[in-house]
Amino acid sequence: MKNLLLTFTLLISFSSFGQTAEEYYNSGLDKFQAEDYYSAIADFTKALEFGEYSIVYYFRAGSKAGLGDDAGAILDFNQAISLEPDDPDYYFDRANSKFGIKDFYGAISDYTKCIEISPNDYDAYQARGDSKKNLGDSNGSCDDWRKAAEIQNIAVPQWVENECN
Repeated sequence: MKNLLLTFTLLISFSSFGQTAEEYYNSGLDKFQAEDYYSAIADFTKALEFGEYSIVYYFRAGSKAGLGDDAGAILDFNQAISLEPDDPDYYFDRANSKFGIKDFYGAISDYTKCIEISPNDYDAYQARGDSKKNLGDSNGSCDDWRKAAEIQNIAVPQWVENECN
């Protein structure tokens, strides 16, 4: 009986010291915001040991992107999107990572999906225009840059006018 009581007491004390997925996620988020990306990745990875969470994959991807590991970030963005396919931020940030590895066609596809979900996302139009410019699509890039200005309800910037005339 004494051994059973000791075992029970140890189990309770060990379980009270164990962290949950939420605690690892929150710790990772704090480290992400402090730009301590290596530590954030470690915490997010620990959180994922408890189950698959789109937001955890998303921030782990962001941490990898913060370290310049766009290819690794894309893998995590893929996981986040597979779990939550209607979040425009996931597509936008995956597109940014694709842009970072010069996959401009892939970036355009993701920016377009972001725009389909969130039609007034001027950042997506701006970035898609940048991707199109890198592929030599002057008309397409100018259309997107002008649309971004229209959504913001501002005059088309002079640099766009210079680029597009």
